[in-house]
Amino acid sequence: MKCSLLTFGGAQTPEIYQTGGMQHFDRITWNPNQMNGQPCIRGMRLTVRRVVEAIALYPDRNDLLRNYPELETEDIRQALAFAAACLEDRATESTAA
Repeated sequence: MKCSLLTFGGAQTPEIYQTGGMQHFDRITWNPNQMNGQPCIRGMRLTVRRVVEAIALYPDRNDLLRNYPELETEDIRQALAFAAACLEDRATESTAA
């Protein structure tokens, strides 16, 4: 997996190259001067990590959107896709007992 950044309104948006194609996340922004450089939703002070955590806390999307009115359905979809794309998809052998 390879990630590159595109400049977008003062922040940057990630593109992730994976086997089988490229994903562009136009709602995910990275700004080194905001939220310690963590990926955020549309330049807001709402990190991708926080959105993924909120999805776990509010499995009912209506509850999630009620508690985070600034979120849109596409923000949630891209946050999940971005988090999944950033995880390695391979297993390694461990010697831990």
